[in-house]
Amino acid sequence: MNRRLLLAAAAALLPVGLAQAQTHGTPQVATFRVGPLVIEAPWTRATPGGAKVAGGFMVIRNTGTTPDRLIGGTFPNAPRVEVHEMATVDGMMRMREVRGGIEIPAGGSVQLRPGGYHMMFMDLSDQIRTGAAQRGTLVFEKAGTVTIDYTVAPVGAPGPSGGHGAPRH
Repeated sequence: MNRRLLLAAAAALLPVGLAQAQTHGTPQVATFRVGPLVIEAPWTRATPGGAKVAGGFMVIRNTGTTPDRLIGGTFPNAPRVEVHEMATVDGMMRMREVRGGIEIPAGGSVQLRPGGYHMMFMDLSDQIRTGAAQRGTLVFEKAGTVTIDYTVAPVGAPGPSGGHGAPRH
C-alpha cells in the first residue's frame, strides 16, 4: 500500500477526538441475524470526493455454543472488502488485513470500531454520501452470508449518530 493511501486510510479509521460534540437521544439500533450471530448497528462514514477507502463498524454477538469467524463481505462500489485491524505497535499506528478473519467466540461478542478491528472497503469507485443506508454483506465461516445495511454518518463522525462509537451494552 503506498504512503498516501495508507495515510488516507488511517485518517478515515482513527477515532475522532473527545472534544467533538456528542448527539444525545436514543437512536434505533439496526440489528441483523444469521444463524446464532447478531449484527448490531453497522455503520460507516461518508467520504470526501476522491477517497478510495472507508471503514465499516458494528458489534457482532454470537449467541451460539460454537465460535464462528468473520471472513469477508461486500460493499457498494468497493471491489475489495477485507477484515482489518488497526493497532499501535512500538509507538506506531499500523493497519493490516486479518488473515483468516476475526473469531466471534461462542457466547461472546466482538466490536468493530474506529482504531481497532473494522471492515475495510477498498478501491472505492464512488464517494459514500451521508443519507441513505448502504447495503452490503458480511460473510462468516459457519453461519454463511448475511445482507446488512450500513448507516452512513457524516465525514469524521465518531459514531453512527454522532456519539462516540458503537452503542454500549
